[in-house]
Amino acid sequence: MNDPVNRTMLLVDIEKFSDRDDVEQAFLRRMLYDVVDRTMERAGIDETLRLRADQGDSVMEFIDPNVPVPQVLRSVISELPAQLKAVNRMASRGAQMRLRTVVASGFIALDERGIWVGGDLNHACRLLDADLLRAALRERPGDVALCVSQSVWTGIVRHHHLGIPAEEFHEVTLASKNGPLPAWLLGPVPASGQAAPSPGAAGPAPTPVPDASGERPGPAGGTEAGPSGGGSASTSTSAPAAGPAPAAAPAPAAPPPAGIHFTGGAPAFGGSLVMGNQHGVSGGRVDGDVVMGSVGGPPRPGRASDGHAPADATPDQDAPSPDDRQPPGTGEAGPR
Repeated sequence: MNDPVNRTMLLVDIEKFSDRDDVEQAFLRRMLYDVVDRTMERAGIDETLRLRADQGDSVMEFIDPNVPVPQVLRSVISELPAQLKAVNRMASRGAQMRLRTVVASGFIALDERGIWVGGDLNHACRLLDADLLRAALRERPGDVALCVSQSVWTGIVRHHHLGIPAEEFHEVTLASKNGPLPAWLLGPVPASGQAAPSPGAAGPAPTPVPDASGERPGPAGGTEAGPSGGGSASTSTSAPAAGPAPAAAPAPAAPPPAGIHFTGGAPAFGGSLVMGNQHGVSGGRVDGDVVMGSVGGPPRPGRASDGHAPADATPDQDAPSPDDRQPPGTGEAGPR
């Protein structure tokens, strides 16, 4: 094998080449050679500065390093689509072609059988065969889709050389059997196609699972209200919850309305004193103040505050007043 040499690589592939019959394939191969030759000639790249490798439905051009890479890029961006359009105008529908193209740079070597080999060439071939580049050509109205390698972007495209619209290139990561490949696509990134995730990119965060308290773990050790939280705000805490939140204490029952309520048993009233008018006490109503026990209420005239007559009271004073008397057979004052 010869020593590797540095070359600018132009790879051009015909879309859906295997869908054509033998006659159409032979015609497309001739047209492909014609389009590439005219493009190089219009760019001022002499045939002696080019080495060609035929791949059936594609062609690879290895261009001498003395040819400026911007010169090659300008011809692919502007001249190649123009030459392809001129050919397609004169061809039938079955003989028209659309092209995927790649511009890369690197080292290649010629082995004992006259075949070009090298890691940089393998990289360029995988860019040409990537699903995303195929989708880009399929989804755009034009007939050419161009992708450049990372080295061409870094060394040439990003510097905005004349005729090279750096702002129209988009960084993409292409999937291949050897892993993700970084590249730059001219024109819009297709909605379809399979772009590999960037190296080291994290996948989608797993959905937090609510614990027994109905809360989900939040960022930085916080908690986020679950379905029972009634809101979307998150609450940060210094440490995750140790266990389910304690059940809330039941609300105290409302106090009963004012009055006297008997819920069972036999109520007893000691030292009852009924003051005021009485109307059918055994089954009716009491008007006036009702004092239960020995405390409360105004004392009777001539009586102490506990309702008893003073020690020096006369028998008349200690006798029950007419208000205290009860009709015979009524028993104690109060409801039965």
